[in-house]
Amino acid sequence: MRANVYFTREITPEKVVELYRALGVELPGKVAVKVHSGEKGNQNFLRPEFWCPMVEEVHGTIVECNTAYGDAAGGVRDHTESHRKLLQEHGWTKYFDVDLMDAEGPDVVWPIPNGKVLKENHVGKHILHYDSMLVLAHFKGHPMGGYGGALKQLAIGCASRAGKALIHSAGKTDDRFKTWEQHASSVVFPEAMADAASSVIEHFRGKIAFINVMKNLSVDCDCCAVAEDPCMKDIGILASLDPVAIDQACIDLVMQSDDPGREHFMERVNSRNGIHTIEAAAELGFGSRAYDLTEL
Repeated sequence: MRANVYFTREITPEKVVELYRALGVELPGKVAVKVHSGEKGNQNFLRPEFWCPMVEEVHGTIVECNTAYGDAAGGVRDHTESHRKLLQEHGWTKYFDVDLMDAEGPDVVWPIPNGKVLKENHVGKHILHYDSMLVLAHFKGHPMGGYGGALKQLAIGCASRAGKALIHSAGKTDDRFKTWEQHASSVVFPEAMADAASSVIEHFRGKIAFINVMKNLSVDCDCCAVAEDPCMKDIGILASLDPVAIDQACIDLVMQSDDPGREHFMERVNSRNGIHTIEAAAELGFGSRAYDLTEL
């Protein structure tokens, strides 16, 4: 079944809202708005001012989770206190209510009965406070996953510290101090991400929407304290109810670009087997790689 994906080349806060409205849905109840709030020192993440009209449109609460990596990777988001301080420094708390979903335990453990690699996903217990979710993704590269988009936001983005450790180690450990020593292969790590994403989709089934912004196209993620500058010109904004289709459409737009930085960007994606995350998610049945792109 083909999914609908809406696209605009104009990147403005107002266009984000326009694309959301094109989806023809109204997210019910209390809306969790998942963003990437940016690591300390990162220059590429999308600022809170950019997202203001969209968050106001759904009367949402910004949600984030602590990371599994720590000082050794240059990050400060692995502890609630320092993470909250950074959220304030980056301006998120100035504009929005912000909820660190795993700020207090115990985690919620969701089973993944048909998982390729993982049998369970660990998420911050505050996720149960929300009736629906809006996933706002900054599409870009990623040091381990090849690229980051809607599926990464669902998987690593919604996982608690223990959940992130499970994903990065492909189920070997939920100990964040061991996960970096037990990196999963370029086959099972994308599959673990797809597994984790499937559990979030299952929880919010029919009450979740996705927006990807193809801006500041670095090969590095917003989780990198020292990130490479963007290697491609901005492409646009996409919106869909299908996380597989929206990520596939973003990859296709990069591939179709005549930008001289395309090869560098795709080398990062392909060297990490990033497209396998999309393949695995489609095989799990919670999205389609076939889509119709409507430009607005």
